Amino acid sequence: MGIAADITDYDWEAAFAALSWQVDLGVTEVMAEAPIDRYALPERQAHTVQKPAALQATANQPAPAIHDAPKLDTAKIAQDLAAACADLASLRAALESFDHYEMKKGARNLVFSDGNPNASLMIIGEAPNREEDLEGRPFVGSTGQLLDKMLAAIGYARGAEDAGKAAYITNVIPWRPPGNHDPDPEEIAMMQPFLARHIALINPRLIITMGNAPCAALLGKRGILRLRGTWAETQGIPVMPMTHPAYLLRTPAAKREAWADLLAVQARLEKS
Repeated sequence: MGIAADITDYDWEAAFAALSWQVDLGVTEVMAEAPIDRYALPERQAHTVQKPAALQATANQPAPAIHDAPKLDTAKIAQDLAAACADLASLRAALESFDHYEMKKGARNLVFSDGNPNASLMIIGEAPNREEDLEGRPFVGSTGQLLDKMLAAIGYARGAEDAGKAAYITNVIPWRPPGNHDPDPEEIAMMQPFLARHIALINPRLIITMGNAPCAALLGKRGILRLRGTWAETQGIPVMPMTHPAYLLRTPAAKREAWADLLAVQARLEKS
């Protein structure tokens, strides 16, 4: 409900009485005789309303610059955390406390490692799958069974007490990627300090990198079908790139090449 108003001839008492009367009638809006351009109103008021001196001085000052909140250097945080780890227990704790990795939020468990930490042979895979995420161990299920058979064929086992015949297993990414997607370069790079420290703490005589992600992390290269069977080196340790057991399950014909790679690993370990 509205009512037209003209208060030019009212004193304050008359105006107050008129306002009270209109409120009693249920008036909710006061309208002028002519329409008001609300978009232009601030400009009109700027010419007619005089601000106090203090407010006027403040208004004349330039608006303060708005800066984005400083971004965390997550790579530096990862490097510092990893460098401070003196043993495997502290490395695991550092990963558990590292909350700057989006992939971690969708995973059930941290998949840290399996096998003998004094092993001569270290195997580095890509990232956990669903079974590994549920169990909290790398290389379980059908891929783990195939890997165990491959190791046994050259006289090694993840559970061997003899360090000279034992294998230690981990992944580049310790959390399951959503939808089991292939880790991208940024995801791999953030885990590199932890992986490098993991290798330094185990100090194996030889490393097998299974799949593209560990080759990217340690060798700066991708294309496992081209890299496999060719010796490389990281942190002064010989590296043999191999195809992942999951690939071998999908492509049985590739097992012959994998067997050749295993024989090369066996020969290198026997000489060292």
